[in-house]
Amino acid sequence: MRQSLALAVLILGFLFPIGAMAQKAPSPTFETKAAQVLLIEASTGTILLSKGEETPFPPASLAKMMTLEVVFDALKRGEISLDTVYRVSEYAWRTGGAPSRTSTMFAALKSDIRVEDLVKGIAVQMANDGCIILAEGMTGSEAKFTERMNERAKALGLTGSHFANSTGLPHPDNKTTLTDMVRLARHLQATYPDFYRLLSQPEFEWNKILQRNRNPMLASGADGLATGFAEGSGYSIVTSAERQGRRLFLAMNGVASDKERTEEANRLLDWGFTTFEMRSLFKAGETVGEASVYGGDKGKVALVTPLPVDVYVPINNPERLQAKIVYHWPLKAPVAKGADVGNLTIYSGERPLRELALKSAEPVGEGTLRQKAFDAIFELLFFWL
Repeated sequence: MRQSLALAVLILGFLFPIGAMAQKAPSPTFETKAAQVLLIEASTGTILLSKGEETPFPPASLAKMMTLEVVFDALKRGEISLDTVYRVSEYAWRTGGAPSRTSTMFAALKSDIRVEDLVKGIAVQMANDGCIILAEGMTGSEAKFTERMNERAKALGLTGSHFANSTGLPHPDNKTTLTDMVRLARHLQATYPDFYRLLSQPEFEWNKILQRNRNPMLASGADGLATGFAEGSGYSIVTSAERQGRRLFLAMNGVASDKERTEEANRLLDWGFTTFEMRSLFKAGETVGEASVYGGDKGKVALVTPLPVDVYVPINNPERLQAKIVYHWPLKAPVAKGADVGNLTIYSGERPLRELALKSAEPVGEGTLRQKAFDAIFELLFFWL
């Protein structure tokens, strides 16, 4: 089975040009001081720049994005409400409150705080006490809440992440990747738009202490999400911005200072918005290729994309856009209309831009005994050669 799959990828995963560009200007490049970076366009998922996006690093306060996701999910399902009240335990107060000298909303010991205020404390001030209070209130302990964080992370496809606490405070088992952080950021923005707006709230006052939003990108028009710092890993950020109807998501790690993080993030977002343009490649339902069918009343089936295929490409790019279709060979009959058949990957040169699922455009029934015999002989000869 492994051999047939490998040969299918090699032989059937062909490349074909979508459109050649006549310009001779050099491909856009961006030299960044960050050790890791991932920049994508939201509507298409087009990767504009990637560097070390799968390399694990300590999330630090970026972990609070996962904490908020668990809380937002519980609010959306009605498990809790914004008016639900939780008590501030001594553990939450000492570990994340005023005595901790970390990011805090200054929750008073043994006071009762509404979920809405705790969420604002996390969204605006990256409050460690707010995280722990919610974790204990929702599940009884931070450890149990952390289990829930990891369950949600798995459900969302965050395969490179593991969370050891609700705050992101130093722990050897805390890890994530830029790919996971961007996926989580996109999920938060798309799934919880009302709660997502809290991430750009400019300030929040609690316990008679007014604090401004800790995200330095808000001054540049960004609308979230989180920043972090970890010893040995440097400064990190996950942020998003929208200009003229186009949204970008940026995750970055391994910057030397807070000031450099802000400067690099601004430069990257400006580059992404000014150097690229949207291009439409295929309409929804348009045939993009075909696949051979084994033992069917038809030898081939057309492959279509259920969604429009748009990509965000450099304005001046001499490289040809290419598409690669990959499916499991042999595709055996019967094949239902609309069945998932394979994947389409769009490339700019050798750089993948985006990947989409392909579906069968029409049904293919089982063939006659003669057709099946002919296909069996062809398959035998194909693999023998």
